Amino acid sequence: MESEEKVRGPASYFPSIEKTYGKPVAHWVQILDTLGDKKHMEQLAYLKSEHKIGHGHANALVAYYRAQFSG
Repeated sequence: MESEEKVRGPASYFPSIEKTYGKPVAHWVQILDTLGDKKHMEQLAYLKSEHKIGHGHANALVAYYRAQFSG
């Protein structure tokens, strides 16, 4: 019997983000790489203002990025 584990945390938003904005998560990670020295809320604000990403989706991307790629 196979058990599929439900995706949790920021990654649970990824299918919706990709469908809504038409870009893979890797695209947004590359953008966040250019903002690496900024604080969480500054990165969030950039995605919202410059790319018109909704707050929840932007927060999920930033949280994922910071957990995976920030020191």
